[in-house]
Amino acid sequence: MSKTFKPGQTAPRSGQYEQIGPRGGNTGSERTVTRGEPLPPTPKPGMGYRLVDPTRHR
Repeated sequence: MSKTFKPGQTAPRSGQYEQIGPRGGNTGSERTVTRGEPLPPTPKPGMGYRLVDPTRHR
């Protein structure tokens, strides 16, 4: 299982982050976040993010 991140945490890598439900289930909703930027707020309390598709660039 990949590491999950909380809203407001700094993104360690650029890429697509999937929203994870409060009990760890997939929601199917993704957000694009750039490394060093804070992760956006989630629609419900207790949700988080998981990196599903890192960006490949230099």
